[in-house]
Amino acid sequence: MMISAENIHFCIQKRPILDQVDLQIYPGEVLTILGPNGAGKSTLLKLLSGENTCDTGKISINQVLLQQLKPRQLAKYRAVMPQHSSVNFPYTVEEIIALGKLAHDPHSSSDQLMEEVMDITGTAALRERMIKGLSGGERQRVHLARALLQIWEDKPYARYLLLDEPTSSMDIAQQHQVLRLLRFLRQRNIGVLTILHDLNLAAQYSDKVMLMKDGKVVGFGPTSAIMTATKLSHVYGHPISVMSHPMDEKQVVITSETTSNNHTYASFKTA
Repeated sequence: MMISAENIHFCIQKRPILDQVDLQIYPGEVLTILGPNGAGKSTLLKLLSGENTCDTGKISINQVLLQQLKPRQLAKYRAVMPQHSSVNFPYTVEEIIALGKLAHDPHSSSDQLMEEVMDITGTAALRERMIKGLSGGERQRVHLARALLQIWEDKPYARYLLLDEPTSSMDIAQQHQVLRLLRFLRQRNIGVLTILHDLNLAAQYSDKVMLMKDGKVVGFGPTSAIMTATKLSHVYGHPISVMSHPMDEKQVVITSETTSNNHTYASFKTA
């Protein structure tokens, strides 16, 4: 059981955004997609979630082709937290999170599941507040809770959580809390795919990493094998060093200034 994408190709106005992309997401692992802006990361997530349709190639979830799954079936297999979630109605936090119940069977213990999810995401204290009055980090935790509730119930089949920059508005402590939670999900027969920009968070919490550049996969495998100085410097077009942390041997990623700040500024201005 897994999410499988084979030979994915996607264009916008005849311009290739993704070209011959393959990947597998297994339950019980955290896979992080890394790459510079414009690499195709968010587009790939939208294809995997079923929001967009690929031009060529195929995507399957638990051995069923994505296009063969009805929306309610798809909602039971995967939950999505997009990079930007706008709410134009005066909903409370509790009402937003409760949207995750829609994927549940009518006789499930969804109220209990919702309390568990709100507790584990730290959103219980926010339940009566209006979503528009929250900070960016608080909103992200609310939308994470909504997505988690959708797939939180124990099932005999694998489920998947797809997240696009889930910690971008959070402080350091909240970022680590959320990523520890994502690793905990591995125990619940859930596979996690997340897009991150923080290379050190990716190195610390990912089981596998996919490196993307210009719509192509340039590295896919165990974190330590993929997040090397050579590969990262190539993908990001910037000098990057990787070393082992003295406490736990995890990788530490360090960036440095280029040889000429003037050259860097000029290149940026004319890009």
